[in-house]
Amino acid sequence: MQNFDTFSHFDLETLAQAETYKLLASVIVPRPIAWVVSKDAQGVVNAAPFSFFNIASIDPPLVMISFSGAKDRETKDTLSNIRARGEFVVNMVPEDLAEAMNITATNAPRGLDETQLAGLQLTTSSVVEVPRIEASPVALECKLFETISPGGKSTICLGRIVYMHIQTSAFADFQRLHIDPSQLRLIGRMHGAGGYTTTRDMFHIPPKSWPLK
Repeated sequence: MQNFDTFSHFDLETLAQAETYKLLASVIVPRPIAWVVSKDAQGVVNAAPFSFFNIASIDPPLVMISFSGAKDRETKDTLSNIRARGEFVVNMVPEDLAEAMNITATNAPRGLDETQLAGLQLTTSSVVEVPRIEASPVALECKLFETISPGGKSTICLGRIVYMHIQTSAFADFQRLHIDPSQLRLIGRMHGAGGYTTTRDMFHIPPKSWPLK
């Protein structure tokens, strides 16, 4: 008899964590990348990318970043810094900074400024004391809103966006706040093994109203 079951089935209750990550990171794509700049209690700057990230709310304006457990230390440096200072900056990653972003993803020793390692120029933020990456076309200044511990080694951080910086040339119509995403040239994360994608290949579907026609 022909097998019409064309799907493979997985019970997450029985999967190992590494297997769950491999599957979820490969099918929930593309994912935006939060290139987070933070400062530790001593004022040392840290930069690291996180793709378990998205906008969580408009009212209030919140972003969500999920941190997994660190293999070589108690918590990720970024999460420790956010807890210590209560603020951070999310920078979006353009194509021409992909390699610099990848350098900051390394598990460098605690207290090392990854922005210097990657040759990044920083500039002063407007509200928070943490600087932003000057060449990033979008930077979101955030203050810690809440951290959530869902269990296991994960921590979910909610940050309230208090100030935005957007590259002016990306606006198709500034008065109407219409942005042309292709001008930002951002990249997204695909699977968990070094896969990325650009965000310039777009298509449009006109929205429909009820009753459908």
